[in-house]
Amino acid sequence: MSKLVYIQAIVKETLRLYPATPLSRPHEFNQYSIIDGYYVPKGTRLITNLWKIQTDPKMWPDDLLRFKPERFLTTHKDVDVRGQHFELVLFGSGRRACPRLDFGIQMVQFTLASFLHAFQVSTISGNAPIDMTESFGLTNVKATPLEVLIKPRLSHKLYG
Repeated sequence: MSKLVYIQAIVKETLRLYPATPLSRPHEFNQYSIIDGYYVPKGTRLITNLWKIQTDPKMWPDDLLRFKPERFLTTHKDVDVRGQHFELVLFGSGRRACPRLDFGIQMVQFTLASFLHAFQVSTISGNAPIDMTESFGLTNVKATPLEVLIKPRLSHKLYG
């Protein structure tokens, strides 16, 4: 997987644009704080809009809403998903980061690579773009069903 850098870029870009949960889970301040000049009292609950951060034009100035995995091979190649780069916080950060982050990312990359290796994928309507509109809620879900044709690259006897 370490040599499949474009697969890694595809996964990062997909999760940047379509995070599994666009809002972080609530965090409670255990002492008063001042953030950017604002007084935040102890006991305040904070829910961070991760999707907004990951589509901030200051952080992603070029085509921020366009699916462009190449940005993780050039301008954002050093950005990783482990919570150290706050423009891409997919699984939390610090002590509150997801403990299975590495396993989850590896499995997504492996599954995508295996799928693309085994199948040819095309749209039903030829070259028409796929509608990627999502519905709003606690998780990101496509508003319309995905309609694609999947054809095995090898003989069906090899997929037993």
